[in-house]
Amino acid sequence: MMKLGTTKNSTAHVSIQDSNLDVSEPLYDLIVNEVLPDLGMEAATFWTHLEDVISEMTPKNNILLLRRYQLQAEINTWHQARCDAPHDHAQYKKFLEAIGYVLPEGNDFSITTENVDEEISTIAGPQLVVPVKNARYALNATNARWGSLYDALYGTDGISETEGAERGNSYNEVRGERVIAYGRKFLDDIATLVSGTHSEAIEYSVDRGQLKVTFADGTCTGLTNPEKFLGYNGRVDAPSEILIRNHNLHVILQIDPSHSIGKVDIANIKDIVIESAITTIQDCEDSVAAADGEDKAEVYRNWLGLMRGNLTETFEKGGRPVTRTLNPDLHFIDPSGKPFSIHGRSMLLVRNVGHLMTNEAVLINGQEVPEGILDAVITATIALYDLKRLNQLRNSRTGSMYIVKPKMHGPEEVAFACELFAKVEDVLKLPRFTLKIGIMDEERRTTVNLKECIRVAKDRLIFINTGFLDRTGDEIHTSMEAGVMVRKADMKQQKWMSAYENWNVDIGLACGLQGIAQIGKGMWAKPDLMMEMLDTKIEHLEAGANTAWVPSPTAATLHALHYHKMLVSERQDALKHRKRARLDDILTIPLLADEFLSAEEIQQELDNNCQGILGYVVRWIEFGVGCSKVPDINDIGLMEDRATLRISSQHIANWLRHDYVRRTHVLETIKRMAEVVDSQNASDPQYKPMAPNFDSSVAFQAACELIFGGVHHPSGYTEPVLHRRRLEVKARG
Repeated sequence: MMKLGTTKNSTAHVSIQDSNLDVSEPLYDLIVNEVLPDLGMEAATFWTHLEDVISEMTPKNNILLLRRYQLQAEINTWHQARCDAPHDHAQYKKFLEAIGYVLPEGNDFSITTENVDEEISTIAGPQLVVPVKNARYALNATNARWGSLYDALYGTDGISETEGAERGNSYNEVRGERVIAYGRKFLDDIATLVSGTHSEAIEYSVDRGQLKVTFADGTCTGLTNPEKFLGYNGRVDAPSEILIRNHNLHVILQIDPSHSIGKVDIANIKDIVIESAITTIQDCEDSVAAADGEDKAEVYRNWLGLMRGNLTETFEKGGRPVTRTLNPDLHFIDPSGKPFSIHGRSMLLVRNVGHLMTNEAVLINGQEVPEGILDAVITATIALYDLKRLNQLRNSRTGSMYIVKPKMHGPEEVAFACELFAKVEDVLKLPRFTLKIGIMDEERRTTVNLKECIRVAKDRLIFINTGFLDRTGDEIHTSMEAGVMVRKADMKQQKWMSAYENWNVDIGLACGLQGIAQIGKGMWAKPDLMMEMLDTKIEHLEAGANTAWVPSPTAATLHALHYHKMLVSERQDALKHRKRARLDDILTIPLLADEFLSAEEIQQELDNNCQGILGYVVRWIEFGVGCSKVPDINDIGLMEDRATLRISSQHIANWLRHDYVRRTHVLETIKRMAEVVDSQNASDPQYKPMAPNFDSSVAFQAACELIFGGVHHPSGYTEPVLHRRRLEVKARG
């Protein structure tokens, strides 16, 4: 029989009969009562499968973690033995090769991944990353496949507020006219007319399968590229919607003479709807605070709702209850008069936890189970609703599940993830390579061995990307003993950084990712600064990325405009012929060396880092919020998750390690910045100030632990401290 017990965290667990497993009660109830019944799988069978996977894969997982520690210890010792001598790059590189940190590069090859949905293989566009633990955010992101260009421009600084175009509580006609003019210019760029411009059009219609545009003088024209007209809704002489495709992306002209905007528009266009977030990563990792079985059950339940297609969330907006559900597919009539449909939701990937963390959600022989193994089994089991077509709203039409794996160190760890996926496929009776893998190139040992990482995953690979924050955090931690690092803001100008960004694209293209997999770039972290994003984020396309991360559905709509300006596949074709980035540049350690920083510059760096750490940690620890818009020291809202925390804490830890700053100086700074963060959160009635009772603030103590113990944290990761401190707060009730 099953029986209830408790763990050291006083969380009720269910002991599984004839096994060594104890499962957190909330997770047990979810699996048995909500996940398994409609899958036709017996609970006993599931628990047996789970125990088999855990038992086989956990020892291998632990060996890989031990290898990390061994390599880091050897690197630390090498630097310590040469602390009084100038850094010798040539000898350093030979040393890394000798210990197996830098591996030999094998022959050229191309990935062979099959059954990849077009959103990943051939459509270039924005990518959202969202904490799946928050149902409202998960729904918003999934529904962000389509977004209003008018709303995105009008409601942000994407349109200037000068000369009477200010945003306000009521509709501003001047601002509205600028938005409409922007939209017409966009249409001229992507759907060029044989003569005239869209700003002069007074009517759109369909004539003998072609889009016809009429002007005020009665003349008519059509598209320079007629094939861009894909379909319509409504009558041919008065369509309500016109569907255009450019660079493999769709745009919908919505026409409604009765609408408040449509009735004053000369062509009755009420909006231009942009295909926006082509893909979304539903995140179980860095943007999520999931410290125990209760939290993990919440994460998995929302993933279940997404895979079933029945996730809902009711919340209050404008004083009224609003219930959000998943959007249906969109339906149109093609130029020949036949109906067809296009996907109404973002293609979903799920980011599992990496190899380091364990979680008390499941215990085996009384020990916490590696969270990444647990994620693989449970998220894949839930994905059976999509893979077996047990849902109404499909995710993958090719029968694939897409799992992004973070924080892997080198090809050995990628190979382990692939072996884990194969094991899960076997127990779930799925065809081999159903579970696809996305490799996050955010750890130094993965970067320098990227080609070999891709090689071991060549049958499953659908994604690689670069991530400045985590990658910098690992850069600092790996070379912690080498010396004092440059300021955080100067990292992007370092030789290693530009080489790393180019290397990722160079290796990806050389390994045949084009047309099969995504090559991604990192997050735009300033959700309120959309004009700046519009001006600069096209750099990610110029770098060869066919996707890049954005912080919100609105940002996805605006970033999508860049993909209409540039056909990424053509840019990738050009980049294939450039000289590959140099490994020597990637291995160049970003040391401050002889550069002099003034006392004021040092204080600015400490203030910035400490304020950012506290602003994020206090929400994680006290509220269980893993990702949010946190005001920086200048009150500019920045999207932050654990990656931002990692780089900031490691940076101060490095300066402390080399006595560039003193402990008392840092402690004084962090106390002063706690008061700043308290004031920034003063309007929140649930917020508990950290100052002046620093000793009783768990959040403040967690921040101190991250900084002053940063040298010793595995790979500089923040999760162990955050989880332990979050459980401490939860235990207090």
